[in-house]
Amino acid sequence: MKISGEAQRRILDAKTRYPSRSSAILPALHILEEDQGYVTEEGMAEIAGLLDMPMSDVGGVASFYSMFMQRPSGTYRLDVCRTLSCALLGSEHLVDYLSEKLGIKVGETTPDGLFTLRTVECLGDCGKAPVMMAGDTYYEDLTPEKLDAILDDLRRKAEA
Repeated sequence: MKISGEAQRRILDAKTRYPSRSSAILPALHILEEDQGYVTEEGMAEIAGLLDMPMSDVGGVASFYSMFMQRPSGTYRLDVCRTLSCALLGSEHLVDYLSEKLGIKVGETTPDGLFTLRTVECLGDCGKAPVMMAGDTYYEDLTPEKLDAILDDLRRKAEA
C-alpha cells in the first residue's frame, strides 16, 4: 500500500523542520503508522526516498523502538507498562489477566481484530501505577475490575 498524498506532504514538511534528515525519521514513522495502521517495508522504503536516505537508516529506527507496529494490529492496542513502578504494583498480573480474558498472548490480536495486547517500557505515569494506554488514552491505578470496565467501554465504542 502506498503512502497517501497527505502523509507524504506531512513527511516532507517534517523533513524541513529538523537540522538533519535523520531527525525526521521518528515523526515520519508515526505519520506512516497513522496513515496505514502499521509500519510496512514498502512504507519505510517510501520514507527513505522522501527523506533521501538509506532504507537501512529508516528500518533501524523502526526496529529499535517497540512502539511501532510492524504488522496489522487491533483497533485498540492495549499497551501495559512493565517497568519498575508498574511491575511492583502488579502489572505482570494484569497482563496475565488480560491475556486470559481476551484469549491471546502478549503480541497477539483477538480474532475479532479489536484488541492487541502488548507490554511496553515506561509510560511516564509512575505515580499512578500500574498504567496502560489504549490508543491515546492513559488508564491509571489499574485493577482487574477497572480493566473489565475499560474493555467493556472500548467494545461499546467500537460498536458505535
